[in-house]
Amino acid sequence: MEVEDLRFSRGPFTLRGSGTFNAGVHLVSGPVGSGKSTLALLLAGLLRPGGGAIRRDGVSSALLLLQFPEHHVTSPTVAEEVRSWGLAPDDVLARANLSARANDDPFHLSRGELKRLTLACTFMRNPDLLMLDEPFSSLDCTAKRKVCRMIEERDAGITIIFSHERAVLPRVDALWEIEAGTLTPLGHVPDAIPRWRHAPPYLRYALDRGARPENIRLTDAREALCRTRG
Repeated sequence: MEVEDLRFSRGPFTLRGSGTFNAGVHLVSGPVGSGKSTLALLLAGLLRPGGGAIRRDGVSSALLLLQFPEHHVTSPTVAEEVRSWGLAPDDVLARANLSARANDDPFHLSRGELKRLTLACTFMRNPDLLMLDEPFSSLDCTAKRKVCRMIEERDAGITIIFSHERAVLPRVDALWEIEAGTLTPLGHVPDAIPRWRHAPPYLRYALDRGARPENIRLTDAREALCRTRG
């Protein structure tokens, strides 16, 4: 998927950028309010750019998971909500650890439970282009690590994560930043890691000590530090 001279304005805010999202996992980071969600809506075709082009050649299916899971709810029970995604409830609810809640109103779930439900539905649909807007919000550390595994297990297509998560992250292929309304491709990992201004503290700690992590997970930083000390 290619973004060429993209421009979108809303009031005083303008988002600009160019770059190519190849197959693999991409992390788009930036401060709150920097334009990550706006970019996600543009890439999903839910907003129309004011200039430039977004080309989704070779993408036959796409899904955007929004930050707030309640925005996705359309059905009166959890099981019917799963069916509205075109999926079998038993498989999805088992994956989301919600098998006992099939007949409940989705709005009787906690936000974390509802987030696990929508994430399970999203990954089981397995689209060519998967866009995840703050997929780690409302989740505890155990659930965040499970989401990371689901992201890493995708063996095809394009996955784009829009997040300012700074503790639990998956293995990625490329890094991007949005700062002051400008989208900047930092490049592929690991070469892009030293250029990542929004790197989490554990990565910055490793870099400051001369370590060169192979990826952006905490385990990657630890392994790089061990190699440096060895």
